[in-house]
Amino acid sequence: MMVTLVAIILIILIGVTSTERMAITKFERILGNVLTPVGKLFTNISENISSFFSNVKNIAKLKEENEMLKKKVSLLEEENRNYLNIIGKTDYLRNELRLLESTKYNLIEAQVTGKEPGNWFDRFTIDKGLKDGVEKGNTVVQGVQIDQNTVIEGIVGRVVDVGDNWAKVVSIVDEDSKIAFKILRTQDGGIISGNIDGKITGYLFDDKADVIKGDKLFTSGLGGAFVKDIYIGEIESVISDDKELMKAIEIKPAIDFKKIYKVFIISD
Repeated sequence: MMVTLVAIILIILIGVTSTERMAITKFERILGNVLTPVGKLFTNISENISSFFSNVKNIAKLKEENEMLKKKVSLLEEENRNYLNIIGKTDYLRNELRLLESTKYNLIEAQVTGKEPGNWFDRFTIDKGLKDGVEKGNTVVQGVQIDQNTVIEGIVGRVVDVGDNWAKVVSIVDEDSKIAFKILRTQDGGIISGNIDGKITGYLFDDKADVIKGDKLFTSGLGGAFVKDIYIGEIESVISDDKELMKAIEIKPAIDFKKIYKVFIISD
């Protein structure tokens, strides 16, 4: 009987609540007024929590992407430096290749590894030594272009000290360096030397020699300090001194002694 009674009541309640109503009860209204703000609050909290974790995930992703971009930028900067380095060395690399194709000498390639303080490469060390065939007194050169189609050896200096895998070079702009030269056009000779300002000056044996600005100088080989017929540079100015009975000259060297990073040693 109890089960039957409960079943009847439930059926009646289902019937009452399932019919369409035009208005809700006072209790339902109060309950709705209470639960709606609470539901809205929990909805906002839920959305905020979801947004927080979404932002955390995005931050982690952005950080990872940022690290990847930094690596790409670093690689691009390195490539850019390499390209600029190659562009800066274009003339030298071109002259080096053409020299190796045309030289009659046995050349040992060497990198500059250090230099003494100052603006000029008057004294510097290289990464080749006795094990590579370098000997004390060897002439040191670079490839220089003297006209559109010709690249020849340009004098840098000479080896003054040598170890197993290193050597020290004194260049022609050093004040202790002296070179016997000849002028290609007239075959007149003389002596030139470097000075503290990185300039090369000298004098001719014949004070009546016919020399002019632009005349090209080559090593004469006198004294045996340097290999003969290596290009030195050209005369930049001529100064005659009748009292001293001499003709002085100032030379523009073929080599840029502020930018030496690679040289060749003429091996015997």
